[in-house]
Amino acid sequence: MKKLIGLLVALALYATPDKSMAQNEVINLWPEGKIPNFKANTIEEKSVTDESNILRISGVSVPTMTAFIVPKEKATGAAVMICPGGGYGILAASHEGSDFAKWFNDRGISAFVLKYRLPSEKTMTHQHEVPLMDAMQAMKLIRQSAGKWNIDVNKIGVMGFSAGGHLAATLSTHFNKGEKASPESKPNFSILIYPVISLTAELAHGGSRENLLGAEKSDELIRYYSNELQVSTETPPAFLVHAMDDTGVPPENSIAYYLALKKQKIPSEMHLYPKGGHGYGMRTEGKGSLANWPAAMDGWLKSLGYVKN
Repeated sequence: MKKLIGLLVALALYATPDKSMAQNEVINLWPEGKIPNFKANTIEEKSVTDESNILRISGVSVPTMTAFIVPKEKATGAAVMICPGGGYGILAASHEGSDFAKWFNDRGISAFVLKYRLPSEKTMTHQHEVPLMDAMQAMKLIRQSAGKWNIDVNKIGVMGFSAGGHLAATLSTHFNKGEKASPESKPNFSILIYPVISLTAELAHGGSRENLLGAEKSDELIRYYSNELQVSTETPPAFLVHAMDDTGVPPENSIAYYLALKKQKIPSEMHLYPKGGHGYGMRTEGKGSLANWPAAMDGWLKSLGYVKN
């Protein structure tokens, strides 16, 4: 009997929500039946965790974002929308997504992990438009509900890894372009980790370029989505991280974007490390000084007033 009572007490404690912890919510980006550029298909979304404990999501045709909301008493007012990488073919949703949401939450910053649609002619029309369309909509939704989540509309940034870094940089440079321009979708800052920036022959990650542009690939679209060529005075400040031995996405991507920001006098910060390769997230063991990059990001966020000392 004592064991049973003890078990019931333990279960009751486990079931009682901890108000100091972030509250999670999955949010559909678009109303049901009104997803733009959607094409009816039989592709199934799949989630697989590999031997490295990395969650990989494929076949995304219905976009969502998962909100990790910091309780009011802990919130600094800042928020970050996170775009996992994966070459526009999959989403590395844990070590480039939810793991960082928890890191931000520990610092009083609410986070939103974006499950954007993966471009495919089988599931959408004009596939190159779709990831940006989802990112703009997600940023707009965050701003519209900022009051409910104790978020300051002037402290909402975007973070991206690899191809997700390309999406984050595209949002930062294209929110004001074309018929779908939306000032409400502008990030206040960007954090770009080993990002694909350019689709030019010299710098591009070939897989990301082919997956994004598909059959509509042209010199015009390559230039349009080469974000180092699209920086303007309206582009938000950026924090960039890259390893010099990255053979997947050359570090010149980050360097080109940083120099474009510098030319426009946009205050930004870049960290280049001698080794580390690609796709590490915060898994930096054995990669030398690269282990310091999260601390550098923490310092940058504090300097902007997004983290309380």
